[in-house]
Amino acid sequence: MASRKSQSVNIRNKKASFEYELIDTYTAGIVLTGTEIKSIRQSKASLSDTWCTFINHELWVKNMHIAEYFYGSYNNHSAKRDRKLLLTSKELHKLENDSKAPGFTIVPTRLFIGDNGLAKLVIALARGKHEYDKRQSIKDNEDKREIARAFLK
Repeated sequence: MASRKSQSVNIRNKKASFEYELIDTYTAGIVLTGTEIKSIRQSKASLSDTWCTFINHELWVKNMHIAEYFYGSYNNHSAKRDRKLLLTSKELHKLENDSKAPGFTIVPTRLFIGDNGLAKLVIALARGKHEYDKRQSIKDNEDKREIARAFLK
């Protein structure tokens, strides 16, 4: 148990907060194979260019890259396969209705290993930003950096 806590996995989708305005977040479980969880524990996953979609009232994450496990044999997984997300039926129903509105989508923002050793994916209901919103985000980040630099001096 001590080795799990010392080895923390925290994979972020840095583009998501820049490209989208995050409205609401949820923590979902992921259906994985044995070699996939081993690769995630080695931090060999990427959330860039991933999105979530509903298929038959079930939430699936698309285009999430989990590298093939080095020691995996014929049991190895394909790196970019679709993976099912696990949420309560109430959360799924709310997300499905909210994501049908124009301009809204569901994006993964963070992948981590929970205290019990299971992989969790933080997803967000998001609305795409306009170009002027992105410029404002950049300006806000630069202002925060300047304040931090002035504070440290």
